[in-house]
Amino acid sequence: MDEQLLEKFDALIARQGYTNRSEAIRDIIRDRLVTDEWQSDDQEVCGTITLVYDHHVRGLSDALTDLQHDYHHLFVSTLHIHMDEHNCLEVLVIRGRAAEARDIAQRLISIKGVKHGKLTLASTGNELV
Repeated sequence: MDEQLLEKFDALIARQGYTNRSEAIRDIIRDRLVTDEWQSDDQEVCGTITLVYDHHVRGLSDALTDLQHDYHHLFVSTLHIHMDEHNCLEVLVIRGRAAEARDIAQRLISIKGVKHGKLTLASTGNELV
């Protein structure tokens, strides 16, 4: 491995609190395995969908709620925070087939009025060692 690359890696993992390269490499491998799980449409996965939106946008709250009801079997929990007089943050915990999870995340994120949305991939842990 290139020495300069290794030095940068060592500096990165030191900032992140790893005690050795093996622990850091283990986490990098697991992260890649989780990403790979999400590529298989039928794989059971879990994750979060984070949304920031202006609740004053007409019909937005209803559209978000309706989609969550339509896909109720995917939603494990929700957290709703009023950030200020206009903006809300929602964190939606999902679990189900990867294809459906990706679909509902994109549908929620793309609703007019959502200022920011992000799907964060996680694993049920069943496929990880």
